[in-house]
Amino acid sequence: MRKRARIIYNPTSGREALTHDLVEILGIFEQAGYEMSAYATTPAPNSAADEARRCAKDGFELIVAAGGDGTINQVVNGLAGLKRRPKMAIIPAGTTNDYARALHIPRDNPVAAAKVVLKNQTVKMDIGQAGDQYFINIAAGGMLTELTYDVPSQLKSIFGYAAYLAKGAELLPRVKPVEMDLKYDDGHFKGKASMFFLALTNSVGGFEKIVPDASLDDGKFTMIIVKTSNLAKMLHLMTLVLNGGKHINDPSIIYVKTSKVVAKPVNGRLMINLDGEYGGDAPMTFHNFKQHIEFFADTDRIPNEAITTADPELQDAERNFMSAVDQLPADATDSDSE
Repeated sequence: MRKRARIIYNPTSGREALTHDLVEILGIFEQAGYEMSAYATTPAPNSAADEARRCAKDGFELIVAAGGDGTINQVVNGLAGLKRRPKMAIIPAGTTNDYARALHIPRDNPVAAAKVVLKNQTVKMDIGQAGDQYFINIAAGGMLTELTYDVPSQLKSIFGYAAYLAKGAELLPRVKPVEMDLKYDDGHFKGKASMFFLALTNSVGGFEKIVPDASLDDGKFTMIIVKTSNLAKMLHLMTLVLNGGKHINDPSIIYVKTSKVVAKPVNGRLMINLDGEYGGDAPMTFHNFKQHIEFFADTDRIPNEAITTADPELQDAERNFMSAVDQLPADATDSDSE
């Protein structure tokens, strides 16, 4: 029996190029050995999540999320709580496409993105949980995170990443520190900060150096706490980010790895951003689920240090080698034998 796959696509993502290429994309996955079908998301709440969950329970082996990071987030939220989770592939068609960037999937050509499946390379990705929601890339809190809420969706579709930069330049002078209480694996921060965020990949808002040593599957968030809200200092930090990720050594930054964070407001409100959307208010607990969902990716282009798990073919070779060693006569493995 052929494996079944379902493309869940957002017909309004990006500039709607995906729909034009859908037939060719379906053909590529058929070539990879899947019996294909497609589902267009609707404006109904949780449309993508509900369909992903239904397909998983029906035994589908692969779910393809086609759209922006928001569509991928929804599909993951449909699958992450299940015991049996199918593999995932992504066809980026959004604005910043951080997740595709991290997995080195082409972001400006849906057909080329689909062809990644033909390489048959996968990564078991860490997933974050915040309360009863899951996130794939970042969770954040503080004044700086309000940037995402303030960029109109129409502006994002037309101007893409430039819209975030334009809004960021407008917002920076208004950033104020927020008192927050953050407990993590090996420490506790209580004080004023302009923001904190937990990253699962190296790509945040289109920047690839905010988390220069990110691992995709080590079971740890990279937590960054920005303790300053001084405009000149903030601009200096952004310069360090663009200059090879040198901000991580700045005294205004706390930069740690952690598998769990408990965030509480001290005075007033602490809004939480999950993958670019409002995710509720703190108090909130964040957990990292190690290697929770397996994604197709171009692992040839992902830096070795970003993946801790070995390639499946290498793992098979290692198991075969150890099995062969176990079957050798005892004297053949004796270090003193001649």
